[in-house]
Amino acid sequence: MSASTGAPDFTGLPDLASRLLGGSVVFANDDLFAEKENLVKPGPAEFAEQSFGPRGKVYDGWETRRRREAGHDHAIIRLGVPGLVHGVVADTAFFRGNYPPEISVEGVSAGGYPSPAELAAMTWHPLVPRSPARGDTANYYPVASRHRWTHLRLSIYPDGGVARFRAHGEVLAAPAFLAGTVDLAALENGGRLVECSDAFYSTAEHLIWPGRARGMNEGWENARRRGDGNDFAVFALAAAGVPQWVEVDTSWFVGNAPGWVRLQAGDEGGDWREILPRTRVQPDTRHRFMITGEPGPATRVRLDVYPDGGLARLRVHGEITAGALAGLRQRWRDTAAPDPV
Repeated sequence: MSASTGAPDFTGLPDLASRLLGGSVVFANDDLFAEKENLVKPGPAEFAEQSFGPRGKVYDGWETRRRREAGHDHAIIRLGVPGLVHGVVADTAFFRGNYPPEISVEGVSAGGYPSPAELAAMTWHPLVPRSPARGDTANYYPVASRHRWTHLRLSIYPDGGVARFRAHGEVLAAPAFLAGTVDLAALENGGRLVECSDAFYSTAEHLIWPGRARGMNEGWENARRRGDGNDFAVFALAAAGVPQWVEVDTSWFVGNAPGWVRLQAGDEGGDWREILPRTRVQPDTRHRFMITGEPGPATRVRLDVYPDGGLARLRVHGEITAGALAGLRQRWRDTAAPDPV
């Protein structure tokens, strides 16, 4: 398999390895030149030409020492949430004379919270066979497996540097933790962005990321609208559920928050019904609104902002229907990976 050129469709899916989603590099056999934790940092790698430290050139990535014996280096990444991996990216940005000429990726599905030593003893399954890689390039590798994974092992041959590692795919949250009132739209529960009118400054996917936004760059901001109409974003919920209350957070957006918002619920066919009428919002404020009436089950929500403006987060709290929860449990069983032990 060769690294493909151009960004394939799978890069439009969430990065399950991202630190923003809770991903972590739990082990690397060597990271003498540059720390393993850089692999899952959000955002592109940066380069400071004159930046040198006690161990040499400082790189924004993971870099191992020059290997003088047989073997290869590897790092283990715990995904932020379990999921189906559709493709991975080994980005060697700024590694020009020190990138690995080949990489491979394996996966394991481990219950509980295993230590690096316990993970090393498990049976790993190939997702990307040993494949060529290029320097200073985002190397793309599709993954055919449709099993659910919790950890990935990136191997580089024989040594070198990788700036960022991305694992794009579908979130499969454990159904046991989706009972009761949950955030139906949350990315970590299986929600996802499906449509957005404008994302000039930043993606609307940020609205459903975990935690509080730490700045405008971690929210959704569209361009200033000069014509008629308004901006909107549509999200698929983790499963069919009944919304009960919502949070619309404009934190950090002081002079560029919307004047009003509106929320509708519906299904894939677009049968929209209003659950929050057009409502005035304030800048830099967390707003909570109870949903009145009988909204009924929905699989999607549409957020309209008037006429434009930025938001930090959107939360749609409610309960997944019994039938949908049973479907999630069945899919969890269907996607189980081979026994890791």
